[in-house]
Amino acid sequence: MSRILVIDDERSIRNTLKDILEYEKYQVDLADTGPAGLDKLKNGEYDVVLCDIKMPGMDGIEVLEKMDEQGFDAPVVMISGHGNIDTAVEAIKKGAFDFIEKPLDLNRLLITIRNAMDKSTLVTETKNLKKKVSKKYEIVGKSDAIRKVIEMADRVARTDARVLITGSNGTGKELVARRIHDLSLRSGGPFVEVNCAAIPSELIESELFGHEKGAFTSAIKQRKGKFEQANGGTLFLDEIGDMSLSAQAKVLRALQENIISRVGSDNAIKVDVRVVAATNKNLSEEIEKNNFREDLYHRLSVILIRVPTLNERVEDIPLLANHFIQQICSDYGIPEKSLADDAVKELQKIEWTGNIREFRNVIERLIILCDKKITAADVLAYAAPLK
Repeated sequence: MSRILVIDDERSIRNTLKDILEYEKYQVDLADTGPAGLDKLKNGEYDVVLCDIKMPGMDGIEVLEKMDEQGFDAPVVMISGHGNIDTAVEAIKKGAFDFIEKPLDLNRLLITIRNAMDKSTLVTETKNLKKKVSKKYEIVGKSDAIRKVIEMADRVARTDARVLITGSNGTGKELVARRIHDLSLRSGGPFVEVNCAAIPSELIESELFGHEKGAFTSAIKQRKGKFEQANGGTLFLDEIGDMSLSAQAKVLRALQENIISRVGSDNAIKVDVRVVAATNKNLSEEIEKNNFREDLYHRLSVILIRVPTLNERVEDIPLLANHFIQQICSDYGIPEKSLADDAVKELQKIEWTGNIREFRNVIERLIILCDKKITAADVLAYAAPLK
């Protein structure tokens, strides 16, 4: 049952609202002062707050400000018999969902409450989705090797320094890039990822910089590239070691001047983008082979972060296993399974050539094929079926 808090110094108004809202199947709590209402908010969760503006001691606007300071996010509908446009505008600016004048119109009140509850539901769902997404990209581990990576990422995040992340496939380079973005001053902007290895060399420039209509045969309309899409945020160039030399030259210009040009156009477009790059290749060797520009390397590698392999951090395997078990069982909607101590030891003996990516796949396989408790025998039977 949805809960509503009514804060009003007039007993008759409080009781009338309580009777009306309880008839509409809402659970209603009452408070006769601003401080009393704040106390009730501390002790319970409410879907909507109805708050009078003119009250002795602490008025409704002050209640609204205190709710914001203390982190209460229930939508607030302000009500007043002394309202005017200026008061309504001030209430909305302070974060009120709506403003209704007394005497209250019953139909408008009920519609406003329903709309406020819809907003409250959306806010809650958004928070849950954000938690789910952030958990998906969480870096799990307490080993010295991974702690150094986390500390380095946290230290550089609030700067605009370019970062080059190196490491084998499946080690979690994208997680490091996302952590840097999420902790940066650009976290409110977009995080745009480009897998340079997955895009054909003849299309990479169009993908990064966009194109004008008619620039080439299939360019039937104008298209913004990833640099423009990432404006104000972070552009993650994954597997940059696979980028063509011609595209490298254009990326270098974009990094030097913060200016790009779409394919088929000479017009300069200014962009404000932080570039984080990653590669599984040894770029020093690629430079010697003339496969990678040395000047671009130096532009990208203001900060170098190397992500360790799973074999270098086997002490993190129990934490990683529990993390993936919780995540996968939740996604499948099944009861959470457990991992026996001997199963953990067997997992720690495996040579993880595919790193975290391979490890997660193995955990998912064990969850699907095994009983409630995963044993060492299960690991031996299912962890490496091709061997």
